[in-house]
Amino acid sequence: MSTDIGLPVTLKDIRTAATAIGSHVERTPARYSQTLSKIAGCDLYLKFENFQFTASFKERGALNKLLHLSPDERRRGVIAMSAGNHAQALAFHAGRLGIAATLVMPETTPFTKVKHTRDFGAQVILHGQTLSDADDKARELAEFDNLVFVHPYDDPAVIAGQGTVALEFLADHPGLDCLVVPIGGGGLVSGVAIAAKTLRPQIDIYGVQACAYPFMANALRGLPTKSGTPTIAEGIAVKSPGAITMEIVRTLVKDIFLVPETDIESALARLLEIEKVVVEGAAAAGLAAILSNGPLFQNKRVGLVLSGGNIDMRMLTNVVLRELTREGRIQSVAIEIEDRPGFLAKIAQTISEAGGNIIDVHHDRMGQEQSAKSTTLSVTFEARDAVHAVAIRQGLEMQGYYLLGRHLTPVGRTAP
Repeated sequence: MSTDIGLPVTLKDIRTAATAIGSHVERTPARYSQTLSKIAGCDLYLKFENFQFTASFKERGALNKLLHLSPDERRRGVIAMSAGNHAQALAFHAGRLGIAATLVMPETTPFTKVKHTRDFGAQVILHGQTLSDADDKARELAEFDNLVFVHPYDDPAVIAGQGTVALEFLADHPGLDCLVVPIGGGGLVSGVAIAAKTLRPQIDIYGVQACAYPFMANALRGLPTKSGTPTIAEGIAVKSPGAITMEIVRTLVKDIFLVPETDIESALARLLEIEKVVVEGAAAAGLAAILSNGPLFQNKRVGLVLSGGNIDMRMLTNVVLRELTREGRIQSVAIEIEDRPGFLAKIAQTISEAGGNIIDVHHDRMGQEQSAKSTTLSVTFEARDAVHAVAIRQGLEMQGYYLLGRHLTPVGRTAP
């Protein structure tokens, strides 16, 4: 059975792309995750596209497009707009092929993505706050400088290149029941859907978007979306779904899940802690969707495309700390104590004896409602888990300190 009849990209196109790009991109591993499978209640297989040289699947489509250029187009050079991953992929392979590349990126693009794009030899122009702003600028420059515009997703050659992900995935695990793929503009899910549904018609394809940027999902459902809001999944923060990709998604994708920021952050932290891999928010969105839709995937063989790993180190640190706090493994307590030697040592000893690790201490002597002889001591500590944190708080309570919830409430001085 062929499901790609009538679509602008066929399985033959994808196989041709696989041959063309095969020696220049990584054939990334697709592995079974025992721990995440147990948590999710399904057999979960991960496709590690974050292992590409530029840490994203985007290399596949960008390279395939570059290989389709005529000699004249190569001479003129290429230009594109991107939130980061397409920019890095295009810059890297254009440089390798001797093609001049200009990338227009939003001013909000994470620094690491901008730096890597420049390091690959491309000219980078930061313009506007959104991809739409960058797109307008890139098209203006393309016309003015006679450059070839390389769309990050709404291009048959790009879509065909992205579809090679599914060829590899199903070659390694041919019995998958469904694939879960993040959606921004729709290039990856379109290529994956065409390849997978042609090779295995019974397979279900699910897309995932951040609640902050539900533009493809809402467009397909006939719902308006006025504007996006800040999201850690900037790789799929796309306001304008492709015309080509939207029709492919409408035809082949069974459903699109929307996931909130907290779920994406938690999924990212789980992948880091359990699989020991760094992924970006867009890649973690797929796991977030699987975990929040457990009954749908129960006992099924599920393939998850980890689309990329380009995340700013500061943001990664922030996500980890937020998740540890959310899980109760990092907590802060505060108490009003006598401002004299010995009290801090007593509190530190109590936490230490309970197995906690103090990571921050702060004295506040400026409180207007407390005695000048008192100070508010704020202590942030790390526990093994939420249960262990309770034991630490109980240890403090046994020493005469009154705790309310996760914070020690300054209700009065303790006895010396």
